[in-house]
Amino acid sequence: MDYSYSYSDQSPVTSVIGLIVAVIAIIALWRVFSKAGRPGWAAIIPIYNIYTLVKVSGNSGWFTLLYFIPIVNIIIAVIVALGVAKNFGKSGVFGIVGLFLFSVIGYLILGFGSAQYVGEKPAA
Repeated sequence: MDYSYSYSDQSPVTSVIGLIVAVIAIIALWRVFSKAGRPGWAAIIPIYNIYTLVKVSGNSGWFTLLYFIPIVNIIIAVIVALGVAKNFGKSGVFGIVGLFLFSVIGYLILGFGSAQYVGEKPAA
């Protein structure tokens, strides 16, 4: 029996759906970056988009390097999602559910919704 799998077995429909989701995610990030006063085109540059998202969250650009460490990247992604939510005036629940778990939908809500970038809030 042959249990091998090749990419030729993948349906073209799956590839098209993946491409559509990727384009929607780029559009959503572009709008979020624009609202935050960052260049929208940063959404299409692979590592620079993570750097820009980290900066929008109010964290140091060095956090970008932590995305390359397994397990640590999950924790950093949660911290960045919470920071982005806070800087757009949203709750921590929105950060976890909307921006971490369902990121494409969450960034669409931020980009095309009424949320405004308020920037980093100083710690009280």
